[in-house]
Amino acid sequence: MLAAKNKSMLDQLINTGNKSTRDGFGAGLLEVGRQNSEVVALCADLIGSLKMQAFIDEYPDRFFQIGIAEANMMGIASGLAIAGKIPYTGTFANFSTGRVYDQIRQSIAYSHKNVKICASHAGLTLGEDGATHQILEDMGMMKMLPGMCVINPCDYNQTKAATIAIADHHGPVYLRFGRPGWPNFTPADQKFEIGKALLLSEGADVTIFSTGHLVWKTIEAAKALAEEGVSVELINIHTIKPLDEAAILASAKKTGCVVTAEEHQMNGGLGDSVAQVLARQLPTPIEYVAVNDSFGESGKPADLLDKYGLSTQHVIDAAKRAIARK
Repeated sequence: MLAAKNKSMLDQLINTGNKSTRDGFGAGLLEVGRQNSEVVALCADLIGSLKMQAFIDEYPDRFFQIGIAEANMMGIASGLAIAGKIPYTGTFANFSTGRVYDQIRQSIAYSHKNVKICASHAGLTLGEDGATHQILEDMGMMKMLPGMCVINPCDYNQTKAATIAIADHHGPVYLRFGRPGWPNFTPADQKFEIGKALLLSEGADVTIFSTGHLVWKTIEAAKALAEEGVSVELINIHTIKPLDEAAILASAKKTGCVVTAEEHQMNGGLGDSVAQVLARQLPTPIEYVAVNDSFGESGKPADLLDKYGLSTQHVIDAAKRAIARK
């Protein structure tokens, strides 16, 4: 009965067409700009890649092209926040974190500035640009900063909603999204709630917590497992920090074993956060679907996900291992 109910819920998660999460950011930035006149945007010479042109066309006086000077962009954003503006910075994820970590720590996080650090082209799905651009440690870097909110939405609709929602959150935010066209399956009219996990399907045999692009891979895996009679509880953890600990504990207690799935290093990402919660409060068998202490390489996104252990089949295998450990 549980497996049948689980399969029915999974069948409702339908891809309505591939759209990139960076396009969701561009759409959300325009919408939040219309809603709040204090929103301003900054970019480090990547307007097209960050899909910021629509905002610029409508609000040219609220946009600042900083050029290839990302550290300076963070300093300017901090100053704009002091002046009461809500700055959204835009560049690639590796430039948004690794290149400017000192400026973020000292000028934004330490003084809890109201800056929204918006980071595109994250993870292996960046594809052909290769290891130097496929940052896989960014969520870990950012979640370790005190007071930093870290959000990793799963599709176009959720990214648009998150981009709008973070304007109402006072304090620094790291919003992570990607380059490729990706299945779009969450509601277009959703209200994004920071720190609130989303239950995608109920189950009894294993819980899969996933984030970002890997949410769709876990949906595919859960559907395949349901065909084998395995009842999967599937939860979208779009906010890495603050983490919905109550949802994690309730589901782990129910199913007795856990899988985490993310397009990030195993160390420092979602799996690391979930494991800390469980270790402190509810020791539970856990398996990880993540990059295992490795840089990426140039290649097609699907091929890279498969090579580095992030494919649908890898999620299925991890779920079976977790169940076997109960």
